[in-house]
Amino acid sequence: MKQDKQQLLFQPRGVPPLGASVSLSLQHLVAMIVGCVTPPIIIAGAIGLSQADQVLLIQASLVMSAVSTLLQLYPAGRRFGSGLPVILGVSFAYVPSMQAIASSGGGVAAIAGAMIVGGAVAAIVGLFVKKIRLLFPPVITGTVVFTIGLSLYPTAINYMAGGTGNTAAAIEARGLTPALIYGSWQNWTVAVLTLIIVMVLNHHGKGVCRLASILIGMLCGYVIACLFGMVSFADVGAAAWVSLPRVMHFGVRFDFASCVAIGLLFAINAIQAIGDFTATTVGGLDRDPTDQELQGGIIAYGFSNILAALFGGLPTATYSQNVGIVTTNKVVNRMVFAMTGGFLLLAGLSPKFAAVLTTIPQCVLGGATITVFSTIAMTGMKLIASQELTARNTTIVGLSAALGVGVSQAGGALSQFPEAVTMIFGKSPVVIATLMAVLLNLILPGEGET
Repeated sequence: MKQDKQQLLFQPRGVPPLGASVSLSLQHLVAMIVGCVTPPIIIAGAIGLSQADQVLLIQASLVMSAVSTLLQLYPAGRRFGSGLPVILGVSFAYVPSMQAIASSGGGVAAIAGAMIVGGAVAAIVGLFVKKIRLLFPPVITGTVVFTIGLSLYPTAINYMAGGTGNTAAAIEARGLTPALIYGSWQNWTVAVLTLIIVMVLNHHGKGVCRLASILIGMLCGYVIACLFGMVSFADVGAAAWVSLPRVMHFGVRFDFASCVAIGLLFAINAIQAIGDFTATTVGGLDRDPTDQELQGGIIAYGFSNILAALFGGLPTATYSQNVGIVTTNKVVNRMVFAMTGGFLLLAGLSPKFAAVLTTIPQCVLGGATITVFSTIAMTGMKLIASQELTARNTTIVGLSAALGVGVSQAGGALSQFPEAVTMIFGKSPVVIATLMAVLLNLILPGEGET
């Protein structure tokens, strides 16, 4: 009887043993929690949010990640939710564009407005998924993902150095330790040690140690930072133990340039979600996803992001690392994934937990996440390499990435254009790379054509 119950772990429905379900759900939580909380910390720093608003942004992002996951697990009707064992969380793919919005003074309100538009775009992609996906073969999505990874490298390096906002004057004005000054040897020491720990565990660790390599590396880096006096708990005591996210706390503002930039990313991520849904069903259920599952999953992805915008969260997407766990252990029972969503929800309902996360020094985040960013870039390379590297494909990839990254790195290249043009095309390399890749794929003749 116990063995029969154990077998329910490998079936979508049924009530498996509680102990095994909890341990497997914690495994999923450990794999994604760092990736879920780091983007809101980065964006809060880029915008310059107060401590209280940083806590609210992290809290809302955790809660809406849980809600997005549960909406996928328990479909409403035939066209809302995939019903597949997937985990959704805040996505790094949107970070470069959100940083661009932050640098232009748009704030969370402009990001929320762009998310509402982007969510609608994703829902439309879901309705016409079979036709629209033809515009995004692996060479296109690979180019976009590769460019996203490249664009995140400066963020990781700046974080390893302590964060560009932590100048000597700013640190002195806030009464913090000089060890936190941007570029200090203490910042680099903590960052490099964190990176070494993550790399050692990732390549030589086994089981949970390997799975949670980034989390363990951050914890070790956090302890080292404490020894350098780089951690302050002054604001943690004032945070409440339990609190609900606040509807429209940051407001909503529709900025045309921001909506275009984020909307394009939502279209790309909607297509990329097909890859995660497919990998989940092939690896865990030994079948391809149905059209109904793909359509319902993408529509729910769009709607859940509209909901997240109203509650002050950041954009979510399917998490490939959790898909990897499914393909490895074959556990597909939705109770395991619902428990992961429940743990995320509990973490998001505690401002105290979110406040503790804001005490993590930026050098620790940089040391841990540079491996994540490099993995994103290499994931893009794998997608590109899955296709034959013909002259046509190398032109699409090389020219799109060159123009996207080149224009964004040359700060004044679009200085004589209207501000909206600079915001859409000049701040983040992802938009130009996406548009160029799609355009070149349409106009360049295929191999053997004239």
